[in-house]
Amino acid sequence: QVQLAESGGGLVQPGGSLRLSCAASGSIFRIKVMGWYRQPPGKERELVAIITSGGTIKYADSVKGRFTISRDVAKNTVFLQMSSLKPEDTAVYYCNANAPGDIYWGKGTLVTVSS
Repeated sequence: QVQLAESGGGLVQPGGSLRLSCAASGSIFRIKVMGWYRQPPGKERELVAIITSGGTIKYADSVKGRFTISRDVAKNTVFLQMSSLKPEDTAVYYCNANAPGDIYWGKGTLVTVSS
């Protein structure tokens, strides 16, 4: 089993920045991919960014150039640095981890972009 704990959400003005963190614990050696997904109000959950155990990174087109995913391997933590935030970035952000045969989700953290 893998447990994921997100932190760092909150209210930010348009154009502002925020950093999300996701700490993984448990059977972390099984994890192949970690990432962030989001679910805007009234919409389906969507990919934001992922990073593989080999360091390959993928972003959704809507966040390219504004968001940066990174990791601290020693601390088993993945970060999402969000800049130039827009109201349409408002969503519950979920940390995700993929291991062979298993998918794990955090409880989510709310990010609200509003003036």
